[in-house]
Amino acid sequence: MKIGEATGEDLPTRDAIARLILEHGPATASTLSQALALTPAGIRRHLDLLIADGILEAREPRNSSARGRGRPSKVFLMTDQGRAQFEHTYDDLAVSALKFMASHSGEHLVAAFAEARAQDIESKATEYIEQNKKSHKGDKVALLAEFLTDQGYAASVEDRGLGEEMCQHHCPIAHVASAYPQLCEAETQAFSRLLGTHVQRLATIAHGDGVCTTYIPQLTTTAGKA
Repeated sequence: MKIGEATGEDLPTRDAIARLILEHGPATASTLSQALALTPAGIRRHLDLLIADGILEAREPRNSSARGRGRPSKVFLMTDQGRAQFEHTYDDLAVSALKFMASHSGEHLVAAFAEARAQDIESKATEYIEQNKKSHKGDKVALLAEFLTDQGYAASVEDRGLGEEMCQHHCPIAHVASAYPQLCEAETQAFSRLLGTHVQRLATIAHGDGVCTTYIPQLTTTAGKA
């Protein structure tokens, strides 16, 4: 991916900043500076350019009131335009293939494909959770988010009182899923089976939202531990 109109040595640095935010979610200039071993002045120059190109946007942190005295650090996050510049491999081919399946064999074959893909995700996630159950104290939601991040979904988990929200900041199949929402629906059902509770998809990148957000009610000890 080549972001914006920068040339020469700027491009790798800007790509690294954008990918770091895409894969790990919103970050402050200080966090990015430390992660990429750049000076504060250097990181801010790149951030300003990325914002000017519409790749990133700056927002006030949600918990700014908890920082006490001093001006809270802004967080930088990926815009829809920026996300679109990361290549979605074989998107056009995948959409064409699904259209062919739907027109020649019926929508039921598309649904079957979506379910088979979801089952594959569920199987791999189950294996990952079992192998890593000692981390996060067996917290299935945290382990699922970790697995999805490894798969390119840049997932994170936030506490929401009586439940949790799992956010996927990137979707490798967003363009395909926008044409075939069955993929998102089957994926949501896979999460429900994996976690042992009903989950609710609140937003999806495929439908134009900034992130894919899934609400997960507070799990019981049995359901929440691997």
